[in-house]
Amino acid sequence: MRIQGGRVGQAVYGVGMSFSRRQFLTSTGLTAASVLAGRAGLAEARGLVLDATLLAVVDAALSTARAGGATYADVRVHRRREETVSVRDDHPAGTSDTERYGVGVRVLKDGAWGFASTSRVDAREVQQVTRRALAIAIAQAPLRLRPVELAPTPAHVDVWQTPLEKDPFKIPVADKLELLLAISQTLRRQKVPSFSECTLSSRLEWKLFASTEGALIEQAITRLGPSYAVTLVKDGDFVQRAWDGQAMQAGWEYLAASRFVEDAEQVAEDVREKLAAAPVEPGRRDLILSPENLWLTIHESVGHPTELDRALGDEANFAGTSFATPDKLNRLQYGAPAVTLYADKTTPGGLATCGYDDDGVKTGRWNLVEQGRFVGYQTTREQAGWIGERASRGCAYAQDHASVPFQRMPNVSLAPSATTLGVKDLIAATDDGVYVRGDGSWSIDHQRYNFQFTGQMFYEVKKGKVTRALRDVAYQSNTLEFWSACDLIGGPSEWRLGSAFDDGKGEPVQSNPVSHGCPPTRFKKISVLNTRAKKGA
Repeated sequence: MRIQGGRVGQAVYGVGMSFSRRQFLTSTGLTAASVLAGRAGLAEARGLVLDATLLAVVDAALSTARAGGATYADVRVHRRREETVSVRDDHPAGTSDTERYGVGVRVLKDGAWGFASTSRVDAREVQQVTRRALAIAIAQAPLRLRPVELAPTPAHVDVWQTPLEKDPFKIPVADKLELLLAISQTLRRQKVPSFSECTLSSRLEWKLFASTEGALIEQAITRLGPSYAVTLVKDGDFVQRAWDGQAMQAGWEYLAASRFVEDAEQVAEDVREKLAAAPVEPGRRDLILSPENLWLTIHESVGHPTELDRALGDEANFAGTSFATPDKLNRLQYGAPAVTLYADKTTPGGLATCGYDDDGVKTGRWNLVEQGRFVGYQTTREQAGWIGERASRGCAYAQDHASVPFQRMPNVSLAPSATTLGVKDLIAATDDGVYVRGDGSWSIDHQRYNFQFTGQMFYEVKKGKVTRALRDVAYQSNTLEFWSACDLIGGPSEWRLGSAFDDGKGEPVQSNPVSHGCPPTRFKKISVLNTRAKKGA
């Protein structure tokens, strides 16, 4: 789906008549800016055609900011829609369809930020909002620890959107409920009491970003989050098996490719096997982790530690700070030489993928850990200079119009090896190990160092073969020992994305969707625990 050549104001909101940025520039005070002059035709060439109301809102914010002495300002018109359809056992558990729409204005004056927002998308209202943002910046200036300095970035004029064939919001809720109820019925064909939960979440972010530097960017991002799980209960014991599929930036057509429906039979069989499985014997074993498990370990042990604000101690909510402080950059051996972990906001299907961040920076890819060495952070325009870099990594994000953009995690992934290795090869090469599929619970300390993770399905590996299913498995390590123990990495053919639909950070809390890709990977001699063993036993 394309949002009709970018005519979002008219096609989606039905306000006013649409006209081009050329007309906008020649009818407002923005024509005085040399950055914008001569570029009016570029917007039309990129398919960016906006209605009069939205252009007036943008002009009101930026002109008022300039008149108030701001050295920089940006404005975001942001629409966020979320639909969730849920089923519990044999009945619908609820549906919701919520939407937030409004304008956020950010100004830089006297070396300090000011931000204010409104849910009224109206030029006169936005003038008042911009004046509030200016007042906040003036009040904050004496309190700042250091003046805000923004790394330079080109002023982009562009349209970017999720490639998709079917808009999930155009699929009737009744059809979604019917699909989920059919899956639930399959999951509960068991000989013992069973319970199931099935959910489909659809999310849309539409954003219009403009700045006093001349940027004008429209983006439409669509994400789909399917999930289900079944629980079996027998003789006071219970086990759960969740589907291994992941949320994806994609349209409705993703469900067919993901085997969302077809996998229900296998999930029902898996949970029976898990209920009858033998408890794991604790000890040090080689671990073979599927992408559906390892993505979460990447998120916690690499994604959060390489957020620059955490490394500097400026952020600690939810995930704490980080052991990976700037004095270790380009010095710390983070993992084995075979390990390269990279950040990007460009991977097709990645939940954090987009064309531009909320600073207006074009997104890209860079290494965080290169051949085992810690080499990079996630940064915004404001943060780049803190570590002597000249350009932002494009990691600014705000969850809605009322939220301040700040550094959020991009997609962080493990690069595959230049081999054809798959999970069968890793199993064949393992003498004594445990193969883990799917993600489960986790725990990590507030320095992102010592951790424990579980999974969904576990299998004993002996002399190159899977011998039996196991249960009650967790693995425990610390970040540096774990990544240093990595000795076999699968090739590109089995590289897959895992995902976190709601990664929390900040105060007030904001939610950021993010994905992590990896192939099946082996780690030598990791401590394996029995989660049901009594302490001291």
